[in-house]
Amino acid sequence: MDHASLLLGLAVAFGFIMAWGVGANDVANAMGTSVGSKALTLRQAIIIAIIFELLGAFFAGGQVTDTIRSQIVDVSFFASDPIKLVFGMLASLLAGGTWLILASYQGWPVSTTHSIIGAVVGFACVCGDWHAIQWLKVGQIVLSWVGTPVMALVLAYLLFSSVQRLIFRSFRPVEQAKKHVLWYVFAVVYIIAYNLVTLGLERFYVLSPWLELSLPLAFSIFCSLGIYFTYSQSMISEGLRRRQQFAKVEQVFALLMIFTAAAMAFAHGSNDVANAVGPLAAVVDIVMTKGDVMAVGHVSSWVLGLGALGIVLGLTTWGYKVIATIGNNITQLTPSRGFAAQLATSSAVILASSLGMPVSTTHTMVGAVLGVGFTRGIGALNVRVVRSIFMSWVVTLPAGAVLAVVYYYILEFSFRSLGLS
Repeated sequence: MDHASLLLGLAVAFGFIMAWGVGANDVANAMGTSVGSKALTLRQAIIIAIIFELLGAFFAGGQVTDTIRSQIVDVSFFASDPIKLVFGMLASLLAGGTWLILASYQGWPVSTTHSIIGAVVGFACVCGDWHAIQWLKVGQIVLSWVGTPVMALVLAYLLFSSVQRLIFRSFRPVEQAKKHVLWYVFAVVYIIAYNLVTLGLERFYVLSPWLELSLPLAFSIFCSLGIYFTYSQSMISEGLRRRQQFAKVEQVFALLMIFTAAAMAFAHGSNDVANAVGPLAAVVDIVMTKGDVMAVGHVSSWVLGLGALGIVLGLTTWGYKVIATIGNNITQLTPSRGFAAQLATSSAVILASSLGMPVSTTHTMVGAVLGVGFTRGIGALNVRVVRSIFMSWVVTLPAGAVLAVVYYYILEFSFRSLGLS
């Protein structure tokens, strides 16, 4: 393909901008509840996010990336003119990145998935053909945008209700926490271990179904028992008043939030890296095969690595702006409430990643936080903030589409004017 180096350079630059926007905005989904509940400081949350966002993106980000890159648009419609598809994917990356930078500056927790899906659908409708869209796949994705927040809301509601019933409403909360916390620890560790094995290790080595189940199970049991016996010794309730016992239990959940934060960051990296590198992977495929739009190879590790690096840099620069909205402004969070929200969100997002569905972690986390808030009644929710979040979600999809069309025509005009196409 002509001007391959220039097109690849633009793809890398625009992909990095999009990844930076994902990190700046969506990091709140992974870390906002941890910081808002004061279980972790902002610096501690960033360190955990850097490690597990990288792991999630590099080891488990490939499946959702395949969906973004080749299953939303029927690329055969562009077989006779592949440069159109390249321009469209470049425009989609720049459109998504532009919207995320604006939203992050304002502190809006918008959906990065909506941004890139809207952009891809927008350029394909205008520059390709209405029939070029894989509407069945898009419909499945849209349903997942509704299903995963509802799933997270229900899970978070049930999780925190169980914490309230089994621990906080008991006569001796600390003693009850000793009995039941082990199971919460096991759930968190198993989620991380199972996905590291099934989505991570399988990129390098195919495991038998028996090993897929037994390895995470053995690791989770070992870690859970170790954590439990280490910290249960410090859980002494003698001489403590009821309020002091509550504080003691919250300290335990603050510890558990280190693990749920890790699970959430891994889940976020595994799903949302695709928003940044899916179109980038598509451009790389087309350019490297000299215009063969039907050639879809394995997602290169350097592509996933670039997305992970951009996410981490976005997190460390502007991530704090959106963290405040998720962590502080929707409902008052404590470590036990934040634990329930993060565990519910990571479970829903990781399930979606394993199915290759690019869900909105923003929607999912907000759904989980709402679920926790509902356990305390509607009055515990900041309805004004919730309303503004929903409005920003509504705007995101058309904003991505419109910006993608504008950038597409700018790219096409620029290349034509310079005699490059």
